[in-house]
Amino acid sequence: MLPLAERMSQLGTETAFEVLARAQALQAQGKDIINLGIGQPDFRTPDHIVEAAIKALRDGHHGYTAANGIPQLRQAVSADLHRRLGVEVSPDRVVVVPGGKVTMFFAIMMFGEPGTEILYPDPGFPIYESVIRFSGATAVPIHLREENGFSFSAEEVLGKITPRTRLIIINSPANPTGGVVPKAEIDKLVAGLARHPQVAVMSDEIYGQMTYDGRPHVSLLNYPEMADRLILLDGWSKTYAMTGWRLGYAVWPEGLAEKATRLAINCHSCVNASAQFAGIAALEGPQEAVGRMVAAFAERRRVIVDELNRIPGFRCIEPGGAFYAFPNITGTGLDSRALQAKLLEEAGVAVISGTSFGRFGEGYLRFSYANSVENIRAAVARIRDCLAAGPLRKTA
Repeated sequence: MLPLAERMSQLGTETAFEVLARAQALQAQGKDIINLGIGQPDFRTPDHIVEAAIKALRDGHHGYTAANGIPQLRQAVSADLHRRLGVEVSPDRVVVVPGGKVTMFFAIMMFGEPGTEILYPDPGFPIYESVIRFSGATAVPIHLREENGFSFSAEEVLGKITPRTRLIIINSPANPTGGVVPKAEIDKLVAGLARHPQVAVMSDEIYGQMTYDGRPHVSLLNYPEMADRLILLDGWSKTYAMTGWRLGYAVWPEGLAEKATRLAINCHSCVNASAQFAGIAALEGPQEAVGRMVAAFAERRRVIVDELNRIPGFRCIEPGGAFYAFPNITGTGLDSRALQAKLLEEAGVAVISGTSFGRFGEGYLRFSYANSVENIRAAVARIRDCLAAGPLRKTA
C-alpha cells in the first residue's frame, strides 16, 4: 500500500455521479431508467454558441491563453454583469476557470487551513464540505430548514462566526433544495458582517438566472460594502446548457484576483481556448434560448411538486429557483439512502438521497426536474406504484 497524505482521507465525493453510473449500468442490462438524479439541463447548447467554438478552432485558436481568461471574455463578463445586475466590475477582477468547482476549490484553499473555520450550507452542494475538510479547516454547517423555504437565517449565520471563521459560503438559488434567500436575510447578513471584517464570503450564484414567480435574484455584487471580501461564483453551465464545456468564472476582490490567477497557473494553466470564444457568444448573443429553458423548467416545477405531493408519505414545498425539488419523505418510514436505492433498483427511477448533501439532508430526496414533463409524470407514477407494492422497511 502506497502511503498517501492524510488529507486524501478527507475528500468526499458527489453522489450524483455514483447514482448516474449505477443507472447507466442498469440501462446496459436492459432496464428502463428515468434519471431525475443528475443536475444538468436536458437542452442542447444553442447553435450560435457551438458555431463560435468551431469558428475559433478554424481561425487557429489552438494554443495557450492568459491564465485568467482571454481579455475579450473577461470584458464580456463585465458587460453582462452590468446588463443584468447594474454593477460595474473591472475585467481585471474576473478570473475564468474550467467550471464552478474550480472557484470553490481556490476560495476554500485560499482561506482554509488547520485552526480556521468555514461556514457552508447544509443541505448543500457536497463539494463545499469535502474541500473544506481537505483544506484542514473545520467545516461548520449552516442548517437550511424546510420551514424557512430552505433559506438561511442571517441571525443564525452571524451567531456561528468566531475569531477562527475565515469564509462563509452561501448558495442562492440553491442546490439541492431550490431554496432562494430573501433580500431581507441578505440585508441582515451584510449588515452583521460589518462587525467581522476578517470574514470573506463566497456567493455561489450559478443558478442566478433561474428563479420563478417573479422572484428577483439578489446578488451579493449589489452590495458595494462587500466588494473587498466577496468572491462571486458564476458560469455558463446551467444558464446556457454548457455543463460539458467546463467554463466558469469568478469575480474576486481586487487584492485576490492575482492570487486566484496564480493558483490557475499552478493548477490548469488556462481554460480551453475555443470554449472561451463560445462563452463570449453566449453572453453577447441572443438570450431567447435562456428564457425558453427557464420557462420550461417553471412548468416542470409545477408538475413535479404537484405530483410528488400526491405520493403517500411525501411532502414537497415549491422551490424558488434552480431545477431541483427536495421533498420530505419521512412519512414513508424509510431513510433517505434506503429509499434512493429502492427507487432505482425496483422502480427504475434515479434520484439522490438528501444525505448526499449533508447530515441535515436526512429525510429528503433530491429530484432534478431537468427532464421532460412526460418522464416526470411517468417517474412519479412508478414511485407511487413501487411504494404501494410492498412493505416499507427501515434500514439498520
